[in-house]
Parts: sequence; C-alpha cells; structure tokens
Amino acid sequence: MPPGAPGGTVPFGCMRPQPAPIGKSGVTPLRTQVNYLKRKAQSSVFILWTGGILVCLLAVLLALLLSSYGSGDNVPVTTDPPVTETDPGSAQTGGTEPTDNGGETAAPSAQPSAASGSTILGETADAGQEYIDKLTFLGDSTTYGLRYYKMLSGGTDTTQVWTPTNGTLTLSYYATATIPYPAPGGTEITIQEAARQAQPEYLVITLGVNGVSFMNEETFKDCYTKLIQNILEVSPNTKIICNSIYPVGRSYEYLADINNNKITAANEWIKAVAAETGTRYSDTCSVLKDSEGWLRDDYQNGDYIHLNSDGFTAVLNYLNTLTVIYRE
Repeated sequence: MPPGAPGGTVPFGCMRPQPAPIGKSGVTPLRTQVNYLKRKAQSSVFILWTGGILVCLLAVLLALLLSSYGSGDNVPVTTDPPVTETDPGSAQTGGTEPTDNGGETAAPSAQPSAASGSTILGETADAGQEYIDKLTFLGDSTTYGLRYYKMLSGGTDTTQVWTPTNGTLTLSYYATATIPYPAPGGTEITIQEAARQAQPEYLVITLGVNGVSFMNEETFKDCYTKLIQNILEVSPNTKIICNSIYPVGRSYEYLADINNNKITAANEWIKAVAAETGTRYSDTCSVLKDSEGWLRDDYQNGDYIHLNSDGFTAVLNYLNTLTVIYRE
C-alpha cells in the first residue's frame, strides 16, 4: 500500500492525524460543551472579582495619599501619630480639653527646669534678613513647611531646611535618620554628616513632637543631648538653638497621643538639655498659642498640627528678634 493510505505504512517521523473526539452524531458532546461554558463563566467571574479588588485597592491608596495632605494649604502631613508605645505616666489630653465631668485637665507637674536666664534667648531689635539667611533648620514635618511655603532664600530649593524626604523625623532616630543634602534630590546622608559638610553658623532644632507620645523624660533628654553632641563633635563652631515644640490645635485628631500637656512637659525637658549642653532655647511656641494655649486657628494649615505660611511668618519674626549670645 502507498505510504499514508489507510492501513499503509506511515513515513518515519510522521504521525497520522487523529480526529477530534466526537459523539455518535458527529458533533461535540453536550457535556463537553457545558463544561467548557462553565469554565468560561468561572474565568469571567474570576476576572471580574480580580478587577474589583484592584479597583478597591487603588481607591484605598488614593485615599491614603490624599489624607497625607493638610486640608488647608495642602502641605504634606508627615508627622506619625499615634505611636502605640504611649508613656502611661503622661497626660492624655491637650491644652484645656474638657474632661468627661465638664472640668478642665490640669497641666502636668513638670520637673523644675535647669535652664538659666542666659539659656533662654531674650528679645532684641530685629536682626533683619541677613540673620535669617544664616539659620539652618533641622526638624520633622513641622519644619518642612518652611520649604513648602518658600519662606527662606532659595524657595523650595533652599539649603536652609534639613528634613527627611518623607518629612518624618522621630527624635529616637537622631543617629540613623537621613536627609537629602544639600537640598531635595541630593545625596541621602545622616544629620551628623550634613553638619560636618555644611558647618552651619546657626542650627535651629525643632524636634520631639513625634516622641512625646511614647518617650519618657529620661529617654527624650538622652536622645536630644546625644543629637547635639553628635553635631558639635563635627561642627564645634555651630551655634545651636533648641526650638520649642509647637502647640497643637483643639481639633487635632490624635490628642490622646500628642497633646499640649505632653508638649509643655517636653519643652521643659528641651530647656534643661539646652542648659546642660551650653546651647540656647527659643520659646517660639509662645507666639503660636491662643489665649487658652491651643495652636491659633489662623496659624494652622487645616490639620491642627502643621503651620501655614502665617504661622511660619510668626516663627521667623520671633527668631529674628532674639539675642543669640553664645558660647564664648
């Protein structure tokens, strides 16, 4: 028989095509068609569910991104409240927040400050823009607004603001946190290395608001002291100003963790550190408070913890009228 004919020899390396299985009627069996349709339906449902889940995840991500901006002037909000390691001995409410019985909370009994009159900067004549241009500001998201609102020379590209890229800087990470140097987009280096390279004439430190929710006095002061020591070790001629932590507003969302009672106590700790290290303390928070001790509504950006441009103007005006008599 010729190769390939029915019953004949198949050439080496070839196989006779096999017909697809069919039913007696010559068509695909009904059960096979049903199974195929079921699989197709299941696949469609899976695709729909997967698409729905992805849409939900994107919506959540968008909501998180939007929530990271203040509702007032859209300043990035990067302070990290609340921290769960709350110090059980700390006060739980801010300012004069009413208690359940309608009364007012008393301010915590802070330890007497070791700060002397020379530690706290005193008022002088306005030093002018030349003095402001000499200041470098180290801080967290409560400092970032100086760049965002273009409050300093160089605007958003100023080299006078040292904050991490994400804005968050917790005092306990003083030795390992990195900042872009000399400006956004620069090399990420530690605070100490930035001080070594820049040798700033004046360094205004505004840190601690993230730490008040979980750091006790001993830990707070120890970290703050070591931060100063690290800076002076590599830049001994830098004049350090320990700036007070700014108050929060009455409508701040996380008052149970970060509040004005805790901030007031922490500012006393900062004063003590300034006295012990021979640096200076600036009571800047005093010009930001309303008559009840809250952050003034016209100074906050909508989230009741970060300043708006008017608030930063008040800060700079205050710093510009302080005597900086320093280590001789």
